[in-house]
Amino acid sequence: MADVESTEVLEPQSRHVSYCGVCTMPPEYCEYGGTVRKCQEWLEANNVDLYQQIWSPEALEAATAALSVDAQKRAAKDAQKKTAKAEAAEQKQATIMAKSHIVIKRIERNKRKHVTSVSGLEAFGLDLKKVAKDFGKKFATGSSVSKLPSGGEEIVVQGDVYPDIEDYILDKYKNIPNDNIEFIDEKAKKKAAAAAAAAAATLAGL
Repeated sequence: MADVESTEVLEPQSRHVSYCGVCTMPPEYCEYGGTVRKCQEWLEANNVDLYQQIWSPEALEAATAALSVDAQKRAAKDAQKKTAKAEAAEQKQATIMAKSHIVIKRIERNKRKHVTSVSGLEAFGLDLKKVAKDFGKKFATGSSVSKLPSGGEEIVVQGDVYPDIEDYILDKYKNIPNDNIEFIDEKAKKKAAAAAAAAAATLAGL
């Protein structure tokens, strides 16, 4: 009698994959990015077991145990270069952020309607489309990303949502200092310019 072939179908097995909250890659690959230190800090705070598997002294020693002495020296030298490069990149980004400003404008439209524009967020590493979506949900209004005539992009939120939008930014994005946010009221700015022009005309007529 011929053997009967098994028709059993194996169910696919799911696998949980963790992703770094800093570089968004699996933690095993964080060392190849430019934010190794921040990745390590994030992993230690959010997944201690996985941190120990990858970055503990025992894990690092085991990873280099099979290498020759020369290879270990090269690996250590490469690690130092990567660390130095990552630190330089972090310092550069920190300098850029320290000098960058977020500008919130209250702009009057027709029939006394207002919009609120926010520019400069990209300097702090934020995804403008995602932030615009968050603004729309928070203030239950329209919010979109648009191009600036001078270059760059801004988020335009329907309605006068200042100063609530400033409070929301400072509360949600902790890496943005309060001193780096500037507010401009376009209507008040136009009134001031008109008053200055009228005063200049008056003085010229004397």
